[in-house]
Amino acid sequence: MNQVSEKIRVWGDFNTIEPQAMNQIYNVSKLEVVDGVAIMPDCHFGKGATVGSVIASRGAVLPAAVGVDIGCGMAALKTNLRANDLPDDLAAIRSTIESYVPHGFDAHKGSRDVFKERNDNLRAEVEKHIDAYNGLACIKHLNPQAAIIKQIGTLGGGNHFIEVCLDENQQVWVMLHSGSRNVGKVIAEVHISKAKDMLSMRGVQLPDRDLAWFDHGTPEFDGYVHDVSWAQEYARLNRAVMINNVFAALKSYFPGIQVQDQAIHCHHNYVSKETFGGLEYYITRKGAVNASTGTLGIIPGSMGTRSYIVRGLGNEDSFNSCSHGAGRRMSRSQAKKTFTLADLETQTQGVECRKDQGVLDEIPGSYKDIDIVMENQKDLVETVAILKACLCVKG
Repeated sequence: MNQVSEKIRVWGDFNTIEPQAMNQIYNVSKLEVVDGVAIMPDCHFGKGATVGSVIASRGAVLPAAVGVDIGCGMAALKTNLRANDLPDDLAAIRSTIESYVPHGFDAHKGSRDVFKERNDNLRAEVEKHIDAYNGLACIKHLNPQAAIIKQIGTLGGGNHFIEVCLDENQQVWVMLHSGSRNVGKVIAEVHISKAKDMLSMRGVQLPDRDLAWFDHGTPEFDGYVHDVSWAQEYARLNRAVMINNVFAALKSYFPGIQVQDQAIHCHHNYVSKETFGGLEYYITRKGAVNASTGTLGIIPGSMGTRSYIVRGLGNEDSFNSCSHGAGRRMSRSQAKKTFTLADLETQTQGVECRKDQGVLDEIPGSYKDIDIVMENQKDLVETVAILKACLCVKG
């Protein structure tokens, strides 16, 4: 860990952080409501705040620091299947998973299509949460309730994925990455705009307008915290439904498949109230995972590399946090200019996945080395399992 300033602590090589991201980090640290910033080893330039940053604010929340994909995160589930249970050709299984889980811009046709495997407890959780939808502070800006029902249990696009993986003991896992879909994006955009307008009317000078905040004790603060909490839970349920449906897809090939351990869930774009040094903070993790003592988390690499199941060590210097993945080392547009489809084929060898122009920006070479990222946070987490993808679904 490098103590860059009184407020800034960095894990990893400080000199490798791109200037744009470093400028964002300094801008956040200058805010009067921010007491500290912890920078994870996967950090890179983002919107407003750097991806891979943990921000401790007192008496305020920064909507743009949470970002537009509220509650984005991971889920992983270990099964009783082993590598030798899988066929050599996984193309048909990938196709079935894609048919069970809408991806890209697709959604379910209706509420009856959401669950592919009966799960009464999960269905009850989803229905109870959807019932609270009309109580959101920004409800007038959102789509009708029927639309958000159709989107739960859907993957989206970009860097969101579903993987079937093998651990070091050749055990089969299901792992996925997604968030709160369009409803989370709209909730974020409404509140970000409102925060900018409010501070502008007060004459508050900001180094970046995207760093506008809501003050505790105001109706706007309460409205945002209420709505962001709803979106975070929607994102968790979205992943839970997808895990349920991927399991159903696999069950059609492996009738004896069983869940071996309880699923691991973790957000990596969210805000929560936490206490450090006797002070109460709103901890914003933008591309970072809760690594409190004993807490299980998921740190994915990229298609063709390795991912890690970890247990937190509770390092308060990082506000009990760790990285959320490998982190991009180049932009999507740069990746498309740098790499070819032949490179994609080579770098994803042995993985059943798309190998076309539409996913070229997700090529492993566009990401940082996950093993170096893990080495740089040995004081934040310990490794529980190492996973290698054999099948990957991208939106």
